[in-house]
Amino acid sequence: MAGKPKLHYFNGRGLMESTRWLLAAAGVEFEEQFIKTPEDLDKLRNDGSLMFQQVPMVEIDGMKLVQSRAILNYIASKYNLYGRDLKERALIDMYAEGIADLGEMIIRLPLCPPDQKDANITRIKEKTANRYLPAFEKVLKSHGQDYLVGNRLSRVDIHLVELLYYVEEHDPSLLANFPLLKALKTRISNLPTMKKFLQPGSARKPPLDEKGLEQVKKIFRVP
Repeated sequence: MAGKPKLHYFNGRGLMESTRWLLAAAGVEFEEQFIKTPEDLDKLRNDGSLMFQQVPMVEIDGMKLVQSRAILNYIASKYNLYGRDLKERALIDMYAEGIADLGEMIIRLPLCPPDQKDANITRIKEKTANRYLPAFEKVLKSHGQDYLVGNRLSRVDIHLVELLYYVEEHDPSLLANFPLLKALKTRISNLPTMKKFLQPGSARKPPLDEKGLEQVKKIFRVP
């Protein structure tokens, strides 16, 4: 019997959080090996665990997978969260790329220079309200179904709801004009596996604070 997936990353959201959400949605228990020091990262690099010398990395099914999209694609395929045919998969990929575009802007916000932070927040809010959320609200309205693709749960529903939580952290009012997205968020949040993940004490990570940011900079040797 294969062991639990093991996630190698620092103790924060970053580029690993979507993997945590997806495994949780699939009901898969996993372990985390936190990178706490630059030396921990060096060890992974030096022992050949990181194909491109960078994390996130997930040990699963005898593999050491790197590159976030490859990790998510594998997990989604393994647990039947990646559509039923090529067309559904193409839609899932397209929607996931849009979600990632906005998500990465939010993830990188703590790393931007202080004098650029307000401008970046304004830019994120503008794109959220005028580009990304309207696009996904339109998808749900166009087919009237409970999920984005194929009327069944897929990885892209999980990714979008994760993003909606981040949006609410910055400005809850941004969701006010998108009733179908709010309903999707409620629907996904009430799935038994997600309810457990959203409870305090789970593997879900909080927003990066100043202390966490300093640790991340230390690990990755960022000045």
